[in-house]
Amino acid sequence: MQKAEIGIIGGSGLYSMPGLKDIREESIETPYGAPSDSFILGNLEGRKVAFLARHGRGHKLLPSELNFRANIYAMKLLGVDRIISVSAVGSLKEEHKPTDFVIPDQFIDRTFLRTSTFFGNGVVGHVAFGDPICATVAEAATSACASIGVVGKRGGTYVCIEGPQFSTKAESNLYRSWDADVVGMTNLQEAKLAREAEICYATVAMVTDYDCWHPNHDSVTVDQIVAVLHQNAENAAKVVRATVAALPVERTCGCASAAKYAILTQPSAIPAEAKERLKLLFGKYMA
Repeated sequence: MQKAEIGIIGGSGLYSMPGLKDIREESIETPYGAPSDSFILGNLEGRKVAFLARHGRGHKLLPSELNFRANIYAMKLLGVDRIISVSAVGSLKEEHKPTDFVIPDQFIDRTFLRTSTFFGNGVVGHVAFGDPICATVAEAATSACASIGVVGKRGGTYVCIEGPQFSTKAESNLYRSWDADVVGMTNLQEAKLAREAEICYATVAMVTDYDCWHPNHDSVTVDQIVAVLHQNAENAAKVVRATVAALPVERTCGCASAAKYAILTQPSAIPAEAKERLKLLFGKYMA
């Protein structure tokens, strides 16, 4: 039975979801271990949602410590077919000011310590990732920003770095030379795994600072970020709520069949253990 249809991943500053009704908590185990925290299930704007604090309640997990596979697998297990992901980012452009929101449509991967796929260990698969964000969810988030009167800029590139350190000035200026828009530490792995799991995914990136490239701003510090996070958190909750309300019930995008032609391994060559582990995700393609 489907327990949720829309997943919400709350990043730095958004550790709970105001407005949830009929709340209950559920702990989930997956073939990939435990997710970041228990899921908070409930109703929001008449839709069944599942909320997950990305870094755990109390912010206990580094970006590199996040069990991305468990988080996305658990969303799939709950029946989620769309994910709204909220995260704090640094701005790489003057036009993206602290407290602005950006809904990026591209990513650049600068991570090196993370597993970003469900494939492997007996199953080879490749999904298309040229357009990594679901346009339907991104459009709903952009409209949500406009409806509550906050700046929400659609499009742009998110550079995902390993962290936990912030960028050097050389790195920050390199990313700017690539015409990237924001820099963060978490969202690319979520987007890759959501695509493999055939879950629609979009990011609402909350700008907290100008990274370290801006000549008129000091290099980013945690206390500065926390101050802006408090300002962003209330608006982020409103944007998520309005996005949930704006999402159509039916999915007409290609995300729902993203893995249809992904698996290259012959069904007869797939180990029984792998078939069992991936049954939830790709069972219909491994018959």
